[in-house]
Amino acid sequence: MIDHVSIAVRDLAASGRFYDAVLAPLGYTRMIVRPTTIGFGRKYPDFWLNERHAMRSVDPDGGCHICLRAPDTRAVDAFHAAALAGGGSSDGSPGPRPEYTESYYAAFINDPDGNKIEAVTFVKSER
Repeated sequence: MIDHVSIAVRDLAASGRFYDAVLAPLGYTRMIVRPTTIGFGRKYPDFWLNERHAMRSVDPDGGCHICLRAPDTRAVDAFHAAALAGGGSSDGSPGPRPEYTESYYAAFINDPDGNKIEAVTFVKSER
């Protein structure tokens, strides 16, 4: 079981504002702020930003992919919209992903530093 993840960002203040908006629909809030890191979470900080001024943008064909659970499809949609409004880019619009499972509903974004973040929820089948 994974306890927490962290991603590198060039500008902690700007990334903090970006993730305030992007993570809010998923129920995440800022829980810890330190000079070079911010921890977000629901009950405890399990998603961290770590400032790395000298880092280069993440290679769009490389890096890691982090997926966070959303409570419903509206939250997935809001996550994606907030990312686009905040300077991120879409790596997959919100919608069903039947190629994964018939109940998979997700959106994929790249943050301003190129980190790949997904929000997913599972919808009940109409069968």
